[in-house]
Amino acid sequence: MLTSETNKTLYEQDFYLWIQSTVEVLQAGELEKLDIEHLIEEIHSMGRSEKRELKTRLIILIEHLLKLQYWTEEKECNARGWRNTIVEQRRQIIYFLEDSPSLKSVLNDIFIDCYTDARNDTIRKYQLTSELFPQDSLFL
Repeated sequence: MLTSETNKTLYEQDFYLWIQSTVEVLQAGELEKLDIEHLIEEIHSMGRSEKRELKTRLIILIEHLLKLQYWTEEKECNARGWRNTIVEQRRQIIYFLEDSPSLKSVLNDIFIDCYTDARNDTIRKYQLTSELFPQDSLFL
């Protein structure tokens, strides 16, 4: 018989099975059998993961916007691919925000850091001069 303590042990031994049993416990309304500590931890982790996914997609989008707008030497050969990535990342961000509309309020909070990361990553990846891209975003 599953108890709160055996559910905690299950979390350490088989995470997928822990998820399945937690769903069953919730569906059965047997809340006393829940591993509350790990359940809270996992829900909190899901929220961080959602925010991290948004940041990652935003950084990729900004990287390609920077290249398209400022890296003229490579634009002729690469513009199509950069545009494709821009379109795809914008679409994925829209889908993401439709699923989690409360993350829209996070966009303003994370944008400057994402811009800085995208700018620095692009400079490092392609060994470009830091003067190529503006320090402050012109995209907002």
